[in-house]
Amino acid sequence: MSRAVEESNRRMLRARDAMDREYARPLDVPALARIAHVSPAHFARTFRATFGETPHRYLQRRRVERAMYLLRETERRVTDICFEVGFGSTGTFSRTFREIVGQSPREYRKAAVAARVPTCFTMAWTRPSG
Repeated sequence: MSRAVEESNRRMLRARDAMDREYARPLDVPALARIAHVSPAHFARTFRATFGETPHRYLQRRRVERAMYLLRETERRVTDICFEVGFGSTGTFSRTFREIVGQSPREYRKAAVAARVPTCFTMAWTRPSG
């Protein structure tokens, strides 16, 4: 692997780590590009080439993963979870959740049983693929 590719990967990982940490905050491509020290257009292209999905889709999936955990492990209202994980509207949250998980947040909660295994195993078993 060339030094340039290595540096590019490091920059993309830095931005992805920020998305993992700050998923509930409003994050857009220009802000993430600043973290990676590249232009917004270059960031969007390189992120997709590196990780196989757009920054926006990665962030949505990350938020849905956190929502899945909260739906399984807490009794919080779906609306509260929607805003806690960073979605701006319940409609967008429900539509995105259904696209990624295949069922609505309420259906997921009803079907999910809180497993008494380490969280890392539960996350791996229930990680959305889309």
